[in-house]
Amino acid sequence: MSTVSQLFSSPAEDVWKVIADGWLYSGWVVGASRIRAVDAHWPEAGSRLHHSVGIWPLVINDSSRVSAVEPGRSLELVARGWPLGEAKVVITLEDRGTQCLVTISEDAIRGPGKLVPKALRSPVIDVRNRETLNRLELMAAGGAGN
Repeated sequence: MSTVSQLFSSPAEDVWKVIADGWLYSGWVVGASRIRAVDAHWPEAGSRLHHSVGIWPLVINDSSRVSAVEPGRSLELVARGWPLGEAKVVITLEDRGTQCLVTISEDAIRGPGKLVPKALRSPVIDVRNRETLNRLELMAAGGAGN
């Protein structure tokens, strides 16, 4: 899996508030262009976000499902964007008082994306997830999700 980490200047509680509000997902996840619906029990295991991926007018409507969660500490998703495929995404928060170390690990698990050699897909995933972490940090620091 491709893994990137960033030390945020916000506490884990503030970061989790952004993650736990499914309607904010497209604001911090690079590639997600809009949220169409969020299951009422998000981010419990089995719940889904219904999102669009891409740039208008070339958008793909799909969903992502929570496969595991430890509230305030970690979220594991199966992110879908067919016909491109599916990815496993694990987001972990390490509380450090007024700061939080946030890590995203991701890799393709199904579909054409899995056919791309890991040596080629990992650097692209890393760049995307570094920007995702930057956006998440800004949203947490700005009070999103409160």
